[in-house]
Amino acid sequence: MLCDIEYKINDSDIKAAPDSFCVLKTPLTLLFGTSNTGKLNAMRRHLTGLNVNIIGLNDIDIKLPDIDESGNNPLENAKIKAQAYYMATGIPVFSCDSGLYIKEAPDELQPGVHVRNIGGRYLEDEEMIEYYGKLAEGFGGQMTVRYKNGICLVRSETEIYEYMGDDIAGEEFIITSKPHPCRTKGFPLDSLSVHINTGKYYFDMDELKDRSSMDAGFRNFFIRTLEF
Repeated sequence: MLCDIEYKINDSDIKAAPDSFCVLKTPLTLLFGTSNTGKLNAMRRHLTGLNVNIIGLNDIDIKLPDIDESGNNPLENAKIKAQAYYMATGIPVFSCDSGLYIKEAPDELQPGVHVRNIGGRYLEDEEMIEYYGKLAEGFGGQMTVRYKNGICLVRSETEIYEYMGDDIAGEEFIITSKPHPCRTKGFPLDSLSVHINTGKYYFDMDELKDRSSMDAGFRNFFIRTLEF
């Protein structure tokens, strides 16, 4: 059983994290509690140059538990997953979770942490594009949304770090009813995402390739919690 000693990382800790010379002397392998290739690649990008090797659930030959993601927000779900995977594997593990929040929608239509699970059914990438495109139609063809993210790192039975701050949340953007022809596997809503100020699809902008603010937030979380 985990001795649940938690380290709650606050915004000032994260923003103060120095990035110069932050390279682990000994390579460290962390298990990322996901089998989503897109999310794995994104997190590897966040941690480039830190001497941290990120592996996913498909990279280990260990029977993993079915996890009931019953949290009410992204941080609660991230913690549920990280603790369960650590108990099953004994490997230092972190998990992330996201919630999508729609500015114009009433509470009963808020996806929150159930972005892919609608009406008790898991949506594949193209099904998500269809569902959220039709939802946007109901708000005049577009809706203002934002992702909020939570992360939990379990290094040992006595070291549990958790964080959910604005610097790992996404900026407000538009979900439109008209999908872009391009696709990013594992990130289906990219095809519906429009920059709130320019009105351009993110696929048509350099910003999609450089999610600099969110990259820095996740990177600084690990700089503050790992031993550099």
